[in-house]
Amino acid sequence: MRIEKCYFCSGPVYPGHGVMFVRNDCKQFRFCRSKCHKNFKLKRNPRKTRWTKAFRKLNGKEMTVDKTLEFEKKRNRPVKYDRELINNTIIAMARVQKIKERREKTFYKNRMEGVKGMQKKQKLKEINQNLSLIRGPSALNKLQERIKNNAEKIEQLTTTKMQS
Repeated sequence: MRIEKCYFCSGPVYPGHGVMFVRNDCKQFRFCRSKCHKNFKLKRNPRKTRWTKAFRKLNGKEMTVDKTLEFEKKRNRPVKYDRELINNTIIAMARVQKIKERREKTFYKNRMEGVKGMQKKQKLKEINQNLSLIRGPSALNKLQERIKNNAEKIEQLTTTKMQS
């Protein structure tokens, strides 16, 4: 069973799924869903479409250079069936997957290292710009006292109206 790659988003296209477009020069384009097919027909560039893997790799959001990625390459050379080779391959696939996940985690941590500090700076900057919108605790206490006083006045007025 061969799992193809979507031409637009680089997602997996399983047998019996998706759409295949064949151009006049016999170039085949496989698409995983209608969203990818429509974007292709609209001549959109996958590297500029934010949700595609091409965009993510181009902008440094996913790993691009790694030995574990070479195991996923398409191979067209047929290999004679050997049970031992298949078993070794399956074991190696599991090991490679663990290594790949570990490297992706470290890549993500390295990428997100300075983000929290940057977000904190942006929040502080926003607070400094909009300081007039924020009420301090002493101002909030004064406001609550005014609300209580107004509630008492309203109560007194209602009681005096009831008595008269």
